[in-house]
Amino acid sequence: MSTKVSLDARVQAFRPDLADLALRDTVEASRYVEPVLRQCIRGVVPLLAAPEPEAPLLSQIRYGEFLDVFEIRDDGFAWVQNRADHYVGYIPSADVLSEEIADLSYRVSVLQSFIYPEPTIKAPPIDELMLGSYVHVGPVEGNFRRLASGGYVFAKHIALADDIYTADYVFTAGRLLHCRYLWGGRTPLGIDCSGLIQLALDLARIDAPRDSDQQAQLFGKPLTGHWRDRTWQRGDLVFFPGHVGVMTGGDYLLHASAFDMKVIVEPLLDVVARGNEIVATGKP
Repeated sequence: MSTKVSLDARVQAFRPDLADLALRDTVEASRYVEPVLRQCIRGVVPLLAAPEPEAPLLSQIRYGEFLDVFEIRDDGFAWVQNRADHYVGYIPSADVLSEEIADLSYRVSVLQSFIYPEPTIKAPPIDELMLGSYVHVGPVEGNFRRLASGGYVFAKHIALADDIYTADYVFTAGRLLHCRYLWGGRTPLGIDCSGLIQLALDLARIDAPRDSDQQAQLFGKPLTGHWRDRTWQRGDLVFFPGHVGVMTGGDYLLHASAFDMKVIVEPLLDVVARGNEIVATGKP
């Protein structure tokens, strides 16, 4: 067995009792399984650190995302890996996983959109879709389109995937200004610092890993001088220990701040003054 492979339980599915079959030559486990592909058909699903309702929130799964499922447990949880960013964790599996894999050619273009049981705004919503979520929809019915998984979404809230992309990821991040901070959040309902950057880059056709340290490793480079001497530009990603934001120009940082518990724009000087050391910067 190789000892040279660096393992990361965040993005590789292994436990002492069970592991991804693809890791058979890398990790020791009592049993190896080949995952089955499923699709998320709920608006936002928590990805948890353990199969318990009160377990720490690691990340989230959005409607339409593809999941590799390694285990469906009797207690109502499933152990899964999100194909979008490879994050591993447990989800409550009831009414979440679909065996039917829909062709996802549309995406949600607004921050949030309700799913209705009938094509009318007077019906009480049954779920919500988030910005960037992929959907498969039928023909227009009045002002609505029917989702392949059931329910209706307002037709003007979705668009062909190619039509919602924008290279200006700072603009996309700015659309979430004042959204609440949520550790592990990836949606406008609540989002953390790396989730904000990941979503903004996703809508610029740039794949980004889930966590800030992973993003720093992929996009960042150490500063060659003092941060005050750098000419900061719009779109510069700024990495701190355990945190990331994006510059809107020469002086201001846009980020999901746990200090303010919301997405804000503030002087980079103020962020550093609170004891946040800049460890890297770069552009994707």
